[in-house]
Amino acid sequence: MKAVICDKYGPPEVLRLAEVPKPFPNDNEVLVKIRATTVHIGDTKIRRLEPGMGPIRDFFFKPMMRIVLGFRGPRRSILGMELAGDIEAVGRNVTRFKPGDAVFASTESAFGAYAEYCCLNQDAALVPKPVNMSYEQAAPLSNAGITALLLFRKGNLQPGQNVLIYGASGSVGTYAVQMAKHFGARVTGVCSAANQELVKSLGADMVLDYTREDFTHRSETYDIIVDAVGKIPPAMRRKSLAKSGTYQSVFDMSGLSRIAQSDLLILKELCEAQKLKTVVDRTYRLEQIVEAHRYVEQGHKKGNVIVTV
Repeated sequence: MKAVICDKYGPPEVLRLAEVPKPFPNDNEVLVKIRATTVHIGDTKIRRLEPGMGPIRDFFFKPMMRIVLGFRGPRRSILGMELAGDIEAVGRNVTRFKPGDAVFASTESAFGAYAEYCCLNQDAALVPKPVNMSYEQAAPLSNAGITALLLFRKGNLQPGQNVLIYGASGSVGTYAVQMAKHFGARVTGVCSAANQELVKSLGADMVLDYTREDFTHRSETYDIIVDAVGKIPPAMRRKSLAKSGTYQSVFDMSGLSRIAQSDLLILKELCEAQKLKTVVDRTYRLEQIVEAHRYVEQGHKKGNVIVTV
């Protein structure tokens, strides 16, 4: 099968397309024929071994990344963490899925989504694809979509609360705007001027252009500040939080437990009820993975970057 290999850390050019053996599912696994995967900023950080959390935090986290991921290069050389595709075969003990089922999934720390096939345990973060979504639209749900959901759960979002989403036009941000509105919050999105109309169309009550206005200069305070890009300095977020408010950052997600199928099913239901949609910026072929990584690293994507397989 075709797969993208990353056997050393570095720029996008370290990624290369290669032929590798097709995996075979064990008794409790399914074999997924991957139709679509994604490139998000986390993928680029893993590829170049750069946490991107600021100079001080990076100094401490980079050695930990080497221990977890591999010293000279990724121990699991096929990267990619989210996918959508079809079940092609199942192990003899599999009861939850059957060949032909359309699914979306997260491979989490096992990676492996930059390929034509991968094997997943039937109890992994793997559920049926929303019936009203394409593979390209479903693929980002298991990473960006689930991140937004878990951030709001961690922040104990309640109807009527005032929520600010910083980086509202990115992959996590576009899902977060829609979810916050669905759960009854008043939403302020922060993004660039070029993306203001997009964020408004997703339901934001107010949209601020971060290049022209510092949200901390406003008198308004927020019950939850969601930092969907991990870039708000501590002094800024403290100034705009309500007395009992909470700050939730994508950088704080690593300590959470593994993704539950029940949470992916919540996303599936929201999508099928047309309460949640995926914003797709660009689509690349697997053979164009280097170009996809280059584009994501520029930091200007709207929503999600998809790779078709």
